[in-house]
Amino acid sequence: MNSIDRYILDNSSPEEALLDELDRVTHQRMVQPRMLSGHVQGLFLEMVVRMLGAQTVLEIGTFTGYSALSMARGLPEGGVLHTIEVDDELEMLIRSFFDRSAYADRIVLHIGSALDIAPNLNTKFDLVFIDGDKREYPQYYRMVMDGLVHSGSYLLADNVLWYGKVTESVAHNDRHTQAILEFNRMVCEDPRVENVILPLRDGLNLIRVK
Repeated sequence: MNSIDRYILDNSSPEEALLDELDRVTHQRMVQPRMLSGHVQGLFLEMVVRMLGAQTVLEIGTFTGYSALSMARGLPEGGVLHTIEVDDELEMLIRSFFDRSAYADRIVLHIGSALDIAPNLNTKFDLVFIDGDKREYPQYYRMVMDGLVHSGSYLLADNVLWYGKVTESVAHNDRHTQAILEFNRMVCEDPRVENVILPLRDGLNLIRVK
């Protein structure tokens, strides 16, 4: 960790004990623990939910549940967060932390493909956090914009700078980078929205539906 990152952590609100434990467990058990949102991004997501006064949140890509728990903290009483994870092997770990959280009643976990599950939730979402399979980002965007949001909804898409690969030559078989580039281009060219890319961690595309 560099000095700036340490300074940011030292001068931001402290991490909840349960989230700190989840961070440690994720780094112990997962092959790619960097997929975890982490403390600073978690705080940002919580703040966004609070600022929007969001009542309904959709998360595409739960991983071990850090970002879902962070956003649930920001929900008002009666708010609900639907989070979808495709890897069923993570379900037990995710639920073990959700069940211990003070916000468990605000979270609904779904296991399976977001492309199959989300359209059947029959909900218009105030906020959608996209952090699933990067190769499916363009499909997620089309799906969400086709009836899952309303005027004034916000979308947040993670990893949109993709470790800097978005500014480099892309290999013909690099489907992840190709999909991220397509997603960012789709958003920028879509007259139904306005957006800004934030250089937080690996890049967040903040999108407002007009």
